[in-house]
Amino acid sequence: MTKARDHGGNLDLARARYGGAPDDWIDLSTGINPVPYPLPDLPDRVWTALPDTRARADLIAVARRFWRIPSEAGVLPAPGASALIARLPTLAAGDRVHIPGPTYNEHAAAFRAHGFTVTDDTTAPSRVFVNPNNPDGREWCDAVLRPFAVIDESFCDVTFDRSQVALTTERGIIVLKSFGKFWGLAGLRLGFAIAHPDTLAPLAEALGPWAVSGPALTIGTAALGDEDWAEETRTRLSRDAMRLDDLMARHGTAVGGTDLFRLYDVGDAVSFRDRLARHRIWSRIFPYSKGWLRLGLPHPDHWPRLEEALG
Repeated sequence: MTKARDHGGNLDLARARYGGAPDDWIDLSTGINPVPYPLPDLPDRVWTALPDTRARADLIAVARRFWRIPSEAGVLPAPGASALIARLPTLAAGDRVHIPGPTYNEHAAAFRAHGFTVTDDTTAPSRVFVNPNNPDGREWCDAVLRPFAVIDESFCDVTFDRSQVALTTERGIIVLKSFGKFWGLAGLRLGFAIAHPDTLAPLAEALGPWAVSGPALTIGTAALGDEDWAEETRTRLSRDAMRLDDLMARHGTAVGGTDLFRLYDVGDAVSFRDRLARHRIWSRIFPYSKGWLRLGLPHPDHWPRLEEALG
């Protein structure tokens, strides 16, 4: 049996330890926008018919516009960024990969599952960068990316100008985009790989013809085309991230993060998580740090509960 990896969003663990029904909890253990994109009305055919090529082409076209993707690069929609991460090692170079950490642990797990050695050696033929990084928000704008590199930009939609999507005209450089984080619809399972068409071709073959569901194609097209909503959302997230920093200033030191999650050194992270959990608020701690606690942003209705829990 494969050992479960450490992640946020594990409310089953919270409930097993502290009780309560799912709706009792405020889940701040992820970096998912708490105010999701409003779902459009969906025609019955998106549920009953196989996803068609026109709907897929429409999604790709609007993704190109939203992310300013170079015309020479290809765009591959997928059922979530995680589905892509699991397959990317099949495209990689050599048998060693450099993944500067600490970072999102699915990248290293995927490469190890394919027989790679994860190394600190920056000359390894394959490299992975999370930009901005999870959990500390580091940005990778001047890294050496050849001959093969993955740039995971799952949280980059709040720092739009820091994207490295312009590099995807070169073979061997893949940028990942996650729909679930910024648009707050993680359950939809939609992600994108952006790279030179020759680099993407084996990945597209592996995913098959109907990788993305009809509802995901339709909702993704509507959301990516709504740039006014995106701009308003960036403004709100930035404001709320600053509000959270102000609220946590008495309890710990801000270490970093993004406008979708904040990272603090609270001294004793386990105790702090337990303190919040007694108020049915779930947070994220890390096995490699005794002090780090990560908090996502609360829904606008949930600020009073968080403020009360922090005292």
